[in-house]
Order: sequence, then C-alpha cells, then structure tokens
Amino acid sequence: MTRKDFIKVCGILGVGIPLQSSFSGCSSSDDVEFDGKVLIIGAGAGGLSAGYLLQQMGIDYQIIEASDQYGGRMQITNTFADFPIPLGAEWLHAGTNEFNKIVNDSSVQVNVETKAYEMSDTYAIWNNGELDVSSLEDDDIKFVDSTWYNFYEDYIVPSVLDKIVFNSPVQSIDYSAELIKVVTNGGNTFEADKIIISVPVKLLQLGTIDFQPALPSEKLTAIDDVEIWDGFKAFFEFSENFYPTQTQIPIEPETDGQKLFYDAAYGQNSDKHILGVFTVGKPALDYINKTESELKELILAELDVIFDNQASQHYMNHITKDWLNEPYIGGGYVSDYENWQTVKKLSESVDNKIFFAGGAYTSGEDWVSVHTAAQSAKEAVGLIVK
Repeated sequence: MTRKDFIKVCGILGVGIPLQSSFSGCSSSDDVEFDGKVLIIGAGAGGLSAGYLLQQMGIDYQIIEASDQYGGRMQITNTFADFPIPLGAEWLHAGTNEFNKIVNDSSVQVNVETKAYEMSDTYAIWNNGELDVSSLEDDDIKFVDSTWYNFYEDYIVPSVLDKIVFNSPVQSIDYSAELIKVVTNGGNTFEADKIIISVPVKLLQLGTIDFQPALPSEKLTAIDDVEIWDGFKAFFEFSENFYPTQTQIPIEPETDGQKLFYDAAYGQNSDKHILGVFTVGKPALDYINKTESELKELILAELDVIFDNQASQHYMNHITKDWLNEPYIGGGYVSDYENWQTVKKLSESVDNKIFFAGGAYTSGEDWVSVHTAAQSAKEAVGLIVK
C-alpha cells in the first residue's frame, strides 16, 4: 500500500490518518532508565522535535546541523510579501490538535491561527487545453500570517537552540564501539551513547556520511531504492487575482509527480495577490537549473496559456526555490507512491545505537509531512528511553 492508497482508504472509511502513538506521557523524566547522551544529526522538524522531547525528559543531548540555520525544508522568507512565504513545508495535513501534540505540555497555550479551505473556493484542472472549474474539496489547512517554521520558532526552538551546533556537516559515524564517534567535515569530534539521524534520505543516498561499520544490507537497500522526488516552488505577485484557489496540472503517469498553481495569499491578512507554484517529481525538472530570467519567462508563458495572457499583463515580482540544489537537502521528499514497507525499513533502528527521525523515517502509514516528522521523533526517543 502506498501513502496515496492509505490516505484514500482513510477517507473512504471516514477516519483520520492514525499515528501509532500520541505525544502524551513524554514530558516527564519519571521511569526513564536511560541516562546517557544522545546526538541528533540534523535540525529540521524531526531533529528539533527529538531534541525538544529529550529536553523535556532531562536527557543530555546535542544537535549537529550542517547549515547555518535550523528548520530544514521549513525555510521561509519574510521579505517578499507582508506575510511569511513558506519556501518549503506549507500546509497542515492533519487536524490542528497536532500543534498541542508536538508541544507536549498542557501548561503551554498554543495559539496558531489557521484557515481551512471552503466548498465555495474554486478548484480547476487544466485538461486538454481547457480549464475545468469546480468546487474545492481539500482537507489541508493553511497557516494565517504564520508557517510551520514560525510554529517551531515560537514553541520548540527556544528550548533547544543552545544545544545546536551549526555549520557542522557530518563526515563519518563510527558505531563499532560502546560510544558512538561522530566526526564533522571540519574535524570536530562528538561522542554519544545513542544517535538520531534526521537528515534528508537523499544525503544518505549520495553517501555524504560514512558509516563504520556499514549500515545493514536491508537498510542500505531501502535507502538506495526509495524514490525521492525533486522539488521546486515559486511565488509570483500580480496586480490582480485572475486565478482559482487551486489549479491542478494533471501529470501522466501520476506516479511521476505533481504540479499545482495555488492562491498563496489565501486566508492571509493581506491585499496582495500571490500565486504559488508547487511541483515535485519529474515535472520539477522543467524548472531546475534555470536562471531567474528563464524561470520568469517559462512560468509566465505557462500561466498565460491557462489564464488568457493575464499573467504577463499583471506580473509584478517573483521568487523561486530549487530544492534539488539546496545544500544539505538535495531534493524534495519521498514519493507519495512509495511502498510503505520501504518507508518503514528506513525508520528502523540499527544495533540499538542508531535511530532515525524525520518525514521520511516513519512507520509507513504516512510520511513527508511536518507532523509525521515530529511523530517519528517521538517514536525514536521512545525507543531510546524505553
């Protein structure tokens, strides 16, 4: 069963997407027998969530981040519009109770404004040269004047920031002895009793980290075989809104990826008209490794065909984000059509020493979203402290 199949079945049965366990019960150091140190590789959603939970439990830990910033694929920009633009993770693909689950502290009042899509919103499909418009049916939820990055910045990062070591790409992980030894490209060495890997799978595919001994063959097979979609996003500002809430561009076969034009200013406290371009998989290759000028011409030309030349007429400004060429990311995310057993194999620990957390390292029921990355961190921490 693929992720698409699983979500479809949940919709047919009228149930939410289940997660194996909740975040409750992880905020106390009571009954925790583990008293060693945990090293977390990567400060994306999975790594930050893992550190946050360890902090709540009073366990010694450190986060090693390759870049000069936390957040991974939750990056944003605050300079393009009068609201934050999510260059990566954008939607909440579950209920708003996920915020409280991640914060995992009933004494903290979580205040995140969101906006669900409504039936009165428009959805269009560009099909055989015609734009078929209907009512939008989408369970995803938009943040209002905020993003996933802002949520983590407000509620998670303050607890872990002083434990993050930035600009430290990991070169090797030696787990042959009782203490695990981690060496960065700069020659710095860290030691820990347990380690949580929370880096994009693409980096493991590229062999950027040398494991000593090598990871088990089944793990390596899963890493090599899993399909990582390339990812590209863009945001175009126009003087007028001439587009539906969402416009889907069908991809054949659908397993090759996705392409969507959408109202990025939807629900925001803004008068700006900003159209988002979201594409993953093979369709993203049309935009990757092109200059800004080439991207502007290409996307405006596409939009002009769909929307009767209104894009060029009302164009004001644009920004783009090519995730394939983003250092320490290397692409988009695991294909929605990947086999759930392959995803599950990615998440399995090694020798009770190396654990995995992040959007790609889940139980195989659901993957790639921020809330599943946080859940996978909870499960990894649970294995360490049980």
